[in-house]
Amino acid sequence: MKENTLTEKAGLTKEAVHQIMIDTEVHTYIGLADEHMAAIGYTEHGFRHAKVTSDMAAHILSGLGRDENEILLASLAGYLHDIGNMVGRAFHGQTGAFLAYEITKRFGMSDRERGIVLSAIGNHEEDYGSPLNDISAAVIIADKADVHRSRVRKFDPSAHDIHDQVNYACVKSNINVSREERNITLVLSVDTTIASVMEYFEIFLSRMTASRASSEHLGCAFHLMINNVVLS
Repeated sequence: MKENTLTEKAGLTKEAVHQIMIDTEVHTYIGLADEHMAAIGYTEHGFRHAKVTSDMAAHILSGLGRDENEILLASLAGYLHDIGNMVGRAFHGQTGAFLAYEITKRFGMSDRERGIVLSAIGNHEEDYGSPLNDISAAVIIADKADVHRSRVRKFDPSAHDIHDQVNYACVKSNINVSREERNITLVLSVDTTIASVMEYFEIFLSRMTASRASSEHLGCAFHLMINNVVLS
């Protein structure tokens, strides 16, 4: 296993992460980001998605036995990763990194810690991002793993919106991490009467490719299991 040098001389605490998450500015930005995503017809990108991504990113690094500081950085980056949607969808990761710069600076984080979090936020999108470090890799996987019917604002089968159909068809999603076997597995339960497995790949193939690259960065193989069938 490679030596961890990411968080040398870092001192982020659970309390600091909690305070950032409940900060008024952060709360406002996430709320506005979700409002703007709703206005352009996207699925939920608000507090639920922020919390799920935060928890999953922390779960991935915890499952791989990483130290507490890395886990906290992943949790924070996961929570803040979509605030850039407040400004606009295009390049929202990089916009979010700029917004998070001043936020994290107010809470006494070291330059190194802030840089790691900002790079994870700025690189979480599969169109232009890449797993530059272990925290960004964990956030990418966590973000792409959040496929679930609770993200659909109002399901209308007659609209034939494939993104809504696929998300609504997914009744359960989870990430399993095996430190011993070096595997990260996205486990989905999909109602195929609503959307087929092929439709899932039709819109999420690039996300799975990003998840595989991120898993490899963490020294793991990435697997996808849908309805108890391993597909990759």
